[in-house]
Amino acid sequence: MTPHADDRASEPPAANPHARTRTGSRFTVVRVAGEIDLATAEFLREHLDAATARPLPDVLVDLREVEFFDCSGLRVLCRAESRARERGGRLRIVSDAPGIRRLLSGAGLLGRFPPLPAIPGEGRN
Repeated sequence: MTPHADDRASEPPAANPHARTRTGSRFTVVRVAGEIDLATAEFLREHLDAATARPLPDVLVDLREVEFFDCSGLRVLCRAESRARERGGRLRIVSDAPGIRRLLSGAGLLGRFPPLPAIPGEGRN
């Protein structure tokens, strides 16, 4: 596999216990669940790599179903956000959990990832 082979991804990877991707007309949503740590961050990374592989990606990472998230997950988020910016897009997170906000704040990443409380347009009729 070449270093940029993931840049050619055309379809999101298969859903796994920790991440699944839904592509809509406005943005791509990567829903994250369970515990994201050193053992499981790779499951999230493959979804974020696919979501940020195209030009002008607009990615929402939905962390509302996350029970635990450590620095391994933060590393994956930072990498994906950098990839999105390099391609002229953006990556945002969705979370209303105080623990996620504390983690981002403690890591000095709250300004880079100000959490949205919900997916824009979710719940509208």
